[in-house]
Amino acid sequence: MAKEEGSHWSHVLKRRIAVLEKDERNEEEKKAEETELFTKYYTEWRSGVETDESYKTIPRFYYKLPAEDEVLLQKLREESRAVFLQRKSRELLDNEELQNLWFLLDKHQVPPVSGDEAMINYEAFLQVGEKAGPKCRNFFTARVYSKLLHNDPYGRISIMQFFNYVMRKVWLHQTRIGLSLYDVAGQGYLRESDLENYILELIPTLPQLDGLEKSFYSFYVCTAVRKFFFFLDPLRTGKIKIQDILACSFLDDLLELRDEELSKESQESNWFSAPSALRVYGQYLNLDKDHNGMLSKEELSRYGTATLTSVFLDRVFQECLTYDGEMDYKTYLDFVLALENRKEPAALQYIFKLLDMENLGYLNVFSLNFFFRAIQEQMKLHGQEPVFFQDVKDEIFDMVKPKDPYKITLQDLVNSCQGDTVVSILIDLNGFWTYENREMLVANDDSSNTVDLDET
Repeated sequence: MAKEEGSHWSHVLKRRIAVLEKDERNEEEKKAEETELFTKYYTEWRSGVETDESYKTIPRFYYKLPAEDEVLLQKLREESRAVFLQRKSRELLDNEELQNLWFLLDKHQVPPVSGDEAMINYEAFLQVGEKAGPKCRNFFTARVYSKLLHNDPYGRISIMQFFNYVMRKVWLHQTRIGLSLYDVAGQGYLRESDLENYILELIPTLPQLDGLEKSFYSFYVCTAVRKFFFFLDPLRTGKIKIQDILACSFLDDLLELRDEELSKESQESNWFSAPSALRVYGQYLNLDKDHNGMLSKEELSRYGTATLTSVFLDRVFQECLTYDGEMDYKTYLDFVLALENRKEPAALQYIFKLLDMENLGYLNVFSLNFFFRAIQEQMKLHGQEPVFFQDVKDEIFDMVKPKDPYKITLQDLVNSCQGDTVVSILIDLNGFWTYENREMLVANDDSSNTVDLDET
């Protein structure tokens, strides 16, 4: 076959060459023809004459948004979006339909039981799909079945795992529709005010927040919204894609507050819980010694263990949004989120910007030395023998292993998985002390664990 194709092309090529060789026109005649054709096509183009109208068959895919003064068109668009979202909502399984699906799955389980798990094979799976109704059609596919197929010797899947998969999908679609109702622009993202409205109206549905006073609602909403925007809007565009909100775990944490029996440990570790929000706001009030609702540099210096260096705090007030040299609650929340989550890329980006004084896009030996000098000064104030910068610098570069041996970029810090340790060494005396005494601290932890084991 390949030989025949090769032979065909060789014949075509030979014929083309033969035609060119037979062209007995001289160069001037050929040039005149080229000029004539060029003039013809150029004239058609300039006059707007279109010979090719194939573009008219392309369906329209872009619709211009109505302008601000086109009130009627805006209202029409809002109403059509609302109708569309309502239709999508009706396509989802309701509680009664989910219950019916569970009964069908349970009725079609295939023995033997695997541990405590009821199982179903592919044939029974398809039978349930036929009986479950049109709303369930997308769940009963070979692709879904293969995703849930693990090591069952009979080629079955767990009924509970499949049902949880359906529940999760329904929840995701419900949540997406719920969030889209607050998408005023209708572009698939939420602005800060949109997300504030969503969370404010969500509060009454979360039993774990029943104890919050209404006067605290605005501070709670601000606290909750800041976490979304700090981590999901690193470029500070003022908007977050709904898709990104659904993909992260923050909404799960927020909706976890529906659980009336949520443990104390879970509440303390959940940024959105009432105890956590009250803790952060309480810290802010305690730092605000002059009770003007804002924090000065001196007031912020008492944050945490009061061991952040003055040089680092200077950079915070230089780079972050302040009002007459003082920090408001929203800016404070960004500060807290960065320092409490130093392992996260968004937090490292926040701190890296403060360390990168000259906005070079990297940290060099000069910038490391500049910040570490403040650590050395704090050590002297506490009666400690300062550590040589050269030793610390070598350890930092060994930990990070940057692509350029003289420059540390943000990506280098993230890739090294040591970024939290590096920034702690440079901005916080307590963080540096913890790093310097890490072996002793590990030994103490091991010995205390040994004591606990002996006591048991």
